[in-house]
Amino acid sequence: MIIYLESKLSLEEIRSILFEGAILKLSDKAKDNINRSYEFLKSFSSDKVIYGINTGFGPMAQYRVDDRFLKELQYNIIRSHSTGAGKPLDDIFVKAAMIARVGTLVQGYSGVHLSVAELIVEFINRGIYPMIPSHGSVGASGDLVQLAHIALTLIGEGEVHYKGEWRSTADVMKENNLKPIQIYIREGLCITNGTSMMSGIAAVNLIHSQKLFNHSIMASALVNEIASSYDDFLTHELNASKHHEGQILVAQKMRDILEGSQCTLCRAKELYDNSHSNTTTFGHKLQPYYSLRCVPQILGPIYEEINNAIRIVENEYASACDNPIVDYRTQNVYHGGNFHGDYISYEMDKLKIGITKMTMLAERQLNYLCHDRINGILPPFVNLGILGLNYGVQACQFTATSTTAESQTLSMPNSIHSIPNNNDNQDIVSMGTNSAELTNMVIENAYQVLAIHFMTIIQAVDCLKIQDKLAPATRKVYEELRSIVPVFVEDSIKYKDIENIISYLKN
Repeated sequence: MIIYLESKLSLEEIRSILFEGAILKLSDKAKDNINRSYEFLKSFSSDKVIYGINTGFGPMAQYRVDDRFLKELQYNIIRSHSTGAGKPLDDIFVKAAMIARVGTLVQGYSGVHLSVAELIVEFINRGIYPMIPSHGSVGASGDLVQLAHIALTLIGEGEVHYKGEWRSTADVMKENNLKPIQIYIREGLCITNGTSMMSGIAAVNLIHSQKLFNHSIMASALVNEIASSYDDFLTHELNASKHHEGQILVAQKMRDILEGSQCTLCRAKELYDNSHSNTTTFGHKLQPYYSLRCVPQILGPIYEEINNAIRIVENEYASACDNPIVDYRTQNVYHGGNFHGDYISYEMDKLKIGITKMTMLAERQLNYLCHDRINGILPPFVNLGILGLNYGVQACQFTATSTTAESQTLSMPNSIHSIPNNNDNQDIVSMGTNSAELTNMVIENAYQVLAIHFMTIIQAVDCLKIQDKLAPATRKVYEELRSIVPVFVEDSIKYKDIENIISYLKN
């Protein structure tokens, strides 16, 4: 599959490039935009003072750079800013960041030579991933340090991850018959300046968030089958009266999933036929706990936030996010702050709060299944063995609880953690890449908790022997999970099972 980049990529197209091996190519219009911006800047900049072309960078912008050193200036920003620390970012984040960088260049506001975009596209399609440390960006002036590590490899220096090995960039480029970019006018500043790193991580986060959202709905449907919940909490009439798109959609999805279930109860048939007019105490809970009954109200806002974040990230991928903006259309160069990452930072903060709330929902549903005095139908910790001798998922719940607690701590908004730096030139910053990375940690935690939750769910199904009463959709998930983790009675090591379920949920 080939995806032609003209001006804007959808998250679905980004997903295809990242996870399905789709090939990225520049459209003729995209190439024309880049060329026209470059040709305009070449003529416009010859006798003018323009930031980062014939001046220093940041607070050093007050110093004019002699024309003899203009190419050296561009190399200097790349090499001087390749100062990241910490473990290298995963290939998937680096690839997503490179896609975002090309998305900026094709807008035709960067004034760089076409060869820059073409080489980045070659890296993307050939699986050549620059070594980018996880720490370094404050998210205003963009992701200077981390993008400098990309730029470093484009000039043939530094290291890349290629076919599972860390290797010299120069060797890998030679092996692939690729040549380093040349410096023409402002290639160094352009590549390092912008929001592409945070945008790349954000895109990957959103792809996983969509998966987690759907898994959370499925788990919630299964738990309500186990509990034999009354089904009116999912009716269109009830949920439409709240006027929230997300709530209505979640209820509809759960109704579709539960179609054909013999486990949930119809309130009208069970309680509205006057047969209980003299009943004073009900054995079956008239209204389930909130973690079962309020799923549309809890997951609905998360659905809406995911969609809003997708809109923001898609726009950022298609934005000119460097400085200055080179506009061949108006024949001018504009200095400003399009590199500031608050759009991404705010959305990642909101997203991680949503994913943490989703994780909390799973943890509470897990607690319902484990707590025999609450559910009233299952042995403690869904223990199918001998009570006291065997322990079921008791220790698995410890892991889920501690992991959920960690996510709650990580959910403190990071976008408000601005620290002035750069001689106070950058006096208020976004911390957008930190926000995106913390969100990824919360997402990984959510997969772990959901894996334990699903393991417990299928144990509960076997305990109650309701496999044949499940809805076709939930029965299918039950059977797929059982092919990964067989029913267990005796105590056994579970960390590998958790890993296998996480792999299933991701893939």
